[in-house]
Amino acid sequence: MQEYNYIKEQDNEVYEALMGEEHRESVGLELIPSENYVSRAVFEANGSVFQNKYSEGYPGRRYYGGQDFTDQVERLAIERACELFGAKYANVQSLSGAPANLAVYSALLEPGDTVLGMDLSHGGHLTHGHPMTHPAKIYNFVTYKMKNPDTGEIDFEEMMEVAKREQPKLIIAGFSAYARELDYAKFVEIAKEVGAYTMADMCHISGMIAGKALANPLDAGFDVMVTTTHKSMRGPRGAIILTKEDKVIAKKINTSVFPGLQGGPHMHQIAAKAVAFKEALSPKFQTYAQQILKNAKAMEAVFIREGVRLMCGGTDNHLLLADLTALNVSGVEAQTALDECGITLNKNSIADDPRGPMDPSGIRFGTPAITTRGFMEEECAQVAELMIEVLRDKDNQELKDRVKSEIEALCLKFPIPTSFI
Repeated sequence: MQEYNYIKEQDNEVYEALMGEEHRESVGLELIPSENYVSRAVFEANGSVFQNKYSEGYPGRRYYGGQDFTDQVERLAIERACELFGAKYANVQSLSGAPANLAVYSALLEPGDTVLGMDLSHGGHLTHGHPMTHPAKIYNFVTYKMKNPDTGEIDFEEMMEVAKREQPKLIIAGFSAYARELDYAKFVEIAKEVGAYTMADMCHISGMIAGKALANPLDAGFDVMVTTTHKSMRGPRGAIILTKEDKVIAKKINTSVFPGLQGGPHMHQIAAKAVAFKEALSPKFQTYAQQILKNAKAMEAVFIREGVRLMCGGTDNHLLLADLTALNVSGVEAQTALDECGITLNKNSIADDPRGPMDPSGIRFGTPAITTRGFMEEECAQVAELMIEVLRDKDNQELKDRVKSEIEALCLKFPIPTSFI
């Protein structure tokens, strides 16, 4: 448990909210695939004296004085990020995933240029071209889809046709609700055919890439890789942008981040990134990354056995997307009922969902956070079985009370750890 003595003395309302959230996390299970827990060391760095310092520019080239230690910690973050992902260049200043994506667009594209990304309803991300987002007002986004939502196979033939017709300047591989591993070589092949850059948005699975459990798109020839540093990386909320070896692209990205899109970097956040990257370089992190995948497969087996349709037919990574139509439960109803039991996940659209995005047909859940707690396949299968029970009888309060008690017992058995190495 964190201590917030100064906040308790000074601001009781915020203190009560902090205590409430700490209790919620300690007695409930986090199954949202994009959420995780950080170590006490990352907490300390994120709340450190680096909060006080303005550091516009890059190490060795700052606008303000007094940068000896900010330069030191940013260089550490860059070196460790490059070692983790086999890159030569890394920008560690980007504040989060969406701004990082925008920085890459700004670096490599001109207004009006075409970008090819995964359709949101087939697992893509808002920042890959949803019309409500700011990038969609600047660039022309076109999309590719799965050939078969029940297998997750990407329709690369259609992608090639779209690429030849639309002539994108950038092709994106990445997703927020897609459960299979991508064939990165195919993306590179199509991009070379039309003379496009390639960008891998690996915000969700970068922890498994860093842990050598999933393939690295930079090894397949991608020009740029973007990832958040939280989610499966177990670091602070933030992002990094990696370039395999192209110095020209790396320089454009640095200029796009600062001064193009943001001013002073959040040095406390960069210090916490450096700490998290050191944790991810440890052998224990590779074991963790492998266990995330094993735990997801354990949950997959239960849902398939119980006859629940999984998009992509299952999972190769950390997440599952379940279609609840056959159970006569909507995504909102499922999210609400499971929340009452101490199981947190999110409603989610399925491919070509007949329902609207605010009350979709599916739920999305994953294993990074419960794996951090120490869950193995047995516990993950147990959680999946409890989820199915609730989904089949969501209005049964006695059942939900029992499940909540079982979840709390699991949480007591597997408390959130404070150290990862």
